[in-house]
Amino acid sequence: MGPRCSLLSLALAAALSVAVAYDPLDPNGNITIKWDIMSWTPDGYVAVVTINNFQMYRQIMAPGWTVGWTWAKKEVIWSMVGAQATEQGDCSRFKGNIPHSCKRTPAVVDLLPGVPYNQQIANCCRGGVISAYGQDPGSAVAAFQVSVGQAGTTNRTVKVPKNFTLLGPGPGYTCGPAKIVPSTVFLTPDRRRKTQALMTWNVTCTYSQHMASKYPSCCVSFSSFYNDTIVPCAKCACGCEHKTCVQGDSKRPLTVTGKHEHAHGAAGVRVHRDMEAPLLQCTTHMCPVRVHWHVKLNYKEYWRAKIAITNFNYRMNYTQWTLVAQHPNLDNITEVFSFDYKPVVAYGSINDTAMFYGLKYFNDHLMQAGPYGNVQSEVLMRKDASTFTFRQGWAFPRKVYFNGDECQMPPPDAYPYLPNAAMPAPAASLGAAAVAVVAFLVLVVV
Repeated sequence: MGPRCSLLSLALAAALSVAVAYDPLDPNGNITIKWDIMSWTPDGYVAVVTINNFQMYRQIMAPGWTVGWTWAKKEVIWSMVGAQATEQGDCSRFKGNIPHSCKRTPAVVDLLPGVPYNQQIANCCRGGVISAYGQDPGSAVAAFQVSVGQAGTTNRTVKVPKNFTLLGPGPGYTCGPAKIVPSTVFLTPDRRRKTQALMTWNVTCTYSQHMASKYPSCCVSFSSFYNDTIVPCAKCACGCEHKTCVQGDSKRPLTVTGKHEHAHGAAGVRVHRDMEAPLLQCTTHMCPVRVHWHVKLNYKEYWRAKIAITNFNYRMNYTQWTLVAQHPNLDNITEVFSFDYKPVVAYGSINDTAMFYGLKYFNDHLMQAGPYGNVQSEVLMRKDASTFTFRQGWAFPRKVYFNGDECQMPPPDAYPYLPNAAMPAPAASLGAAAVAVVAFLVLVVV
């Protein structure tokens, strides 16, 4: 009974962790959708809806967010500012003034940049893109205004919507029920007067990578100066079933099934034309993104690692990308050469996680697959004499996340190992050690 109980407990714990979408490196990360009723109308209300991204390293990229819900009664949307419903629905019962949307389950999207000013409000119109809170708190918010009709006109008669959904831009988010909370308080521009919403409710949405995709979206490879072995991403790390890819510089797409590759465009074969689906460069791992960690140099008091991120997707530019790595020596970073860096401190004094992201206007865009589809930097860390070692893969990260999704790591037994003859002495490079060994052998022979 003992082993069976243990296995059952582990399975239950795993299921619960997926259900609540818990991220141990960002335990408080979520997206909160807040509705503030600002005024009453003859048949409803005007509300400002604010989407706050409280996730430290997960943003919403283009084509952006989509928020949906189900009306509690027979409400309609008379008008919107800063966003639009994707469908108008059946408004045939209305004469003269036609609502913006009569759908009982509307889906709302952001407006694109450059819309007329009379269609904008603060924090709108970015094409649905929302930054990660840890990267850019000022851009980690979106908002729109909605005028709701055929609804309640007092706090007692208003019925909050239900069944909220969030796409960011794909699946993965689960939203809880709307909860009425104390009304939001606002400061006037001169900061001398406070006003408050007439009624406020919040909806909390959390992300689960397991719900978003069956497979990871990135993988990790390793190499080091002290071993010639390059540990590649695992084969089919991101799944190989029926993925479309391009081999080398060829423009002819192939479908990878896990065992074989089939060319598209032949007689009787349907060519894949879905521009939203990834078009990957054909690789053994079939991941859109690969992160490579190279242990580069060893100094007396410091050591240096090189990080390279490569995009294998011909249909995706990663704007404002983020990379998170967990390693015990990341609490003592001396310098990051080509990326921006912030520590991710999830548990008080434990500072073993770092978030890296591109320098604005320099490398904050990871371009599509090709000659410019990579970014790289080096990290210089000060050694802690009590813990530092190159043995047993210590110099490689424990976890790696790209854009908030955990990457597939190589198996531990494949990590570059420290040769038995090598000692973790403070050498500037392996070349110097090799020259010393050769000289010693020559002396012995002579």
